[in-house]
Amino acid sequence: MILNFRFLLLIPLFFSLGGCGYHLGEIKPTPMRRVSTIAVNTFKNSTLIPRLEAQTADAVVKQFQKDGTYQIDSADRADAIVEGVIMSVDKQPMRVFSSNVLQTSEFELTLKVSYRVIDRVSGAELMKGTAVGVTPFFTESDLVNSDLVTTQNMNYPIAAQRMAESLVSRVSEGW
Repeated sequence: MILNFRFLLLIPLFFSLGGCGYHLGEIKPTPMRRVSTIAVNTFKNSTLIPRLEAQTADAVVKQFQKDGTYQIDSADRADAIVEGVIMSVDKQPMRVFSSNVLQTSEFELTLKVSYRVIDRVSGAELMKGTAVGVTPFFTESDLVNSDLVTTQNMNYPIAAQRMAESLVSRVSEGW
């Protein structure tokens, strides 16, 4: 009798745990529900900085592979195609040297990309938006040996990776 009473007390507990919001597998955004394979085209570059297109697309491909929601395929076989445009690459001064307040010691590199996800068969636009990647970087204290352009170019892949995380998160999860 006591055993049956304990069992009856556990039944509401089991039902309440069933609605906690946990799920198995991915839940794709509504426009992407039928997409299982995706292709990433080389991005277009609207900045004056050369050779960013392939690095940016490569960062997005690697992030899709890491995420695992969609399989990467060629543009002629994929369910959807990601197209992107590099809108801007900006560097903002963040910190100066204590010995020379006219010289910047830290910059913030910001990469802004607009993207569209297009259904390969119908040509319909499934999703679109912008993604931003930001990374700080430091310069050398020696003005003679400091090369700001080289340092910025070395940190571009980090900004591209952070932008790719944002883009893939929106395409895979909707946010």
